[in-house]
Amino acid sequence: MAAAVLIEAATSSLGTIATLPPLAQALLALSTLHFIYTFILSPLRANLPLLLEFTLTSVPSIDHAVPMTSAESSDDGIQNQNQSSPAPKPSSIHIKDPSSPNLIQCYDPATLQHIGTVPAMTAPDVHKLCQAASHAQKSWSRTSFAQRRLVLRTIQKYILAHQEDICRVCARDSGKPKVDALLGEVMTTCEKIRCINVNGEGWLEPSYRPVGPMMVHKTAYVEYVPYGVLGVIAPWNYPFHNMLNHVISGLFSGNAVVSKVSEHTAWSSTYFTKIVRAALEIHGHDSNVVQTLTGFGECGAALVNCDYVDKIIFTGSPGVGKLVMEGCSKSLKPCILELGGKDPMVFCDDVKIEDVVPWAMRGCFQNCGQNCCGVERLFVYESIQSKFINTILPKVQNLRQGIPLATCGGDGDVDCGAMVMDGQIEIIQRLIDDAVSKGAKLHCGGKRNTKLNGQFYEPTVISGITSEMKISQEEVFGPVMCIVTVPDDCDEECIKLVNNCNFGLGSSVYSASQERGMKIGNA
Repeated sequence: MAAAVLIEAATSSLGTIATLPPLAQALLALSTLHFIYTFILSPLRANLPLLLEFTLTSVPSIDHAVPMTSAESSDDGIQNQNQSSPAPKPSSIHIKDPSSPNLIQCYDPATLQHIGTVPAMTAPDVHKLCQAASHAQKSWSRTSFAQRRLVLRTIQKYILAHQEDICRVCARDSGKPKVDALLGEVMTTCEKIRCINVNGEGWLEPSYRPVGPMMVHKTAYVEYVPYGVLGVIAPWNYPFHNMLNHVISGLFSGNAVVSKVSEHTAWSSTYFTKIVRAALEIHGHDSNVVQTLTGFGECGAALVNCDYVDKIIFTGSPGVGKLVMEGCSKSLKPCILELGGKDPMVFCDDVKIEDVVPWAMRGCFQNCGQNCCGVERLFVYESIQSKFINTILPKVQNLRQGIPLATCGGDGDVDCGAMVMDGQIEIIQRLIDDAVSKGAKLHCGGKRNTKLNGQFYEPTVISGITSEMKISQEEVFGPVMCIVTVPDDCDEECIKLVNNCNFGLGSSVYSASQERGMKIGNA
């Protein structure tokens, strides 16, 4: 019956077309052909080589080449721990041990368990590894894009087959729940690989420029060639993604990549590096083209100053960023700096509160608020603020906080994990105390979670934030929802409040009117 109706409808449509004037029929035919070419044939033709490459080229497994320790392969994989004794206080955690100056002491921030050590590399160590990377880059730069895609696809195949393992290792090293690791580590890394594999070759093609009448006999274009060795100083909030992020794009563009990982999440880098090196080796490439550095400030400074490094990419605080730029300036070495953010999220008076609450929850509390593009300032229009707070407060109070793995008496069934650094808790507390002392209202949280032995800060909601409070200007980087009132539902006042901050990075505006939202966002 349904098929008959469709046939009848199609016949009716053809009959209608036949009654149109010839010119209208011709225009309709041209429009149809243009649609087919633009949205079907042209993309198919452009992507056909990739489609054939991905279909006909098999991707090998590297499972056998990436051995795992018990701590990496099992939620309760830390051996020889006396769980009957109380866990040490956070102040007892020291990643530097004077008796072992050449090692970084690694801890699980949620359980405070000692999970191992990694080398605290010195300047000679950095020089040696950068030299090896530079040598390996010479041959790697001559590989084809197809060869580079195959290496990335091999990495991706391993990631997809070992999502649980990668999430577990991230959780153990940084204290995040596995779901946060899945969203912020695995999915983002796989998408980076997909994006680079599909678009990278086109992005790196020569970019042609117009020439003037006097140069009509010449062709002008910009050509993209490998830098050589990229030095990356990665932050600690997403240990897997932050290490792989620049490795993916760096390798695809023909560079070697030397990554200095944070000393606070250095333990996991051993496992993650094995994945990349195994993917290179199985295809016959020199795995020295990717190196990982573990160490303290001396290690990062040595990377910046190393003559074998051709470009620096740094993510971290403005203070350290200035030192990185100063170091690069001595040899005119190019550098890219991402120096924190104070991202605003705006809820206009015409939004549906039940629709925007999930975005506020994720923006403030995913990864315990330790996000470069996390929501640091939530601007809520005055007429809806009470309803918004009454709606969101129970959700924040019901967030389950605890150990993100099934170990040490926990079941891993949590929404909010631990803070990577205990020192960050002190920073958050200082900002909260300052705001409350200046009139802000604390609705929930606002203190260390003393019910748990690890490095936990309670999910917090605080409102009445004003510009003279430190929390409105300094990066919190924790599980805190800071609500700023937009008086009189005034768009112009909202714009002034949002822009009254030295930080940039990301922003979002929610309104029932796209035109209104875009106007606020572009101001």
